[in-house]
Amino acid sequence: QVQLVESGGGSVQAGGSLRLACAASGRDFSGYTMAWFRQAPGKEREFVVGIRWTGGTTYHSDSAAGRFTISRDIVKNTVFLRMYSLKPEDTAVYYCAAAPIQAGRWSRNPSEYDYWGQGTQVTVSS
Repeated sequence: QVQLVESGGGSVQAGGSLRLACAASGRDFSGYTMAWFRQAPGKEREFVVGIRWTGGTTYHSDSAAGRFTISRDIVKNTVFLRMYSLKPEDTAVYYCAAAPIQAGRWSRNPSEYDYWGQGTQVTVSS
């Protein structure tokens, strides 16, 4: 059974930093794209950043570029999201997701992601 378990959310003041982790288990994720999405109250789920499990190539949304960094530890089967210079508009539930998308394209569409974590709340106060 595939599981994605997020951790590391919390409350932080604007300008602060957080590191989220996603522990992945239950299958071989070679050939998969791992991604972080977020969903604020009343808004649609939004792609934040993605990484190829094989090779580690990354792709950032405009909102994440320059402030968020994604990485993965293939030994520990964990994906990390480091967030810097956080803003109140970054407040959302952050989800880890996995899709069988290999090199050649990236997807921001949540419906293409097969596996999801339960989410972790990030709250940024001004």
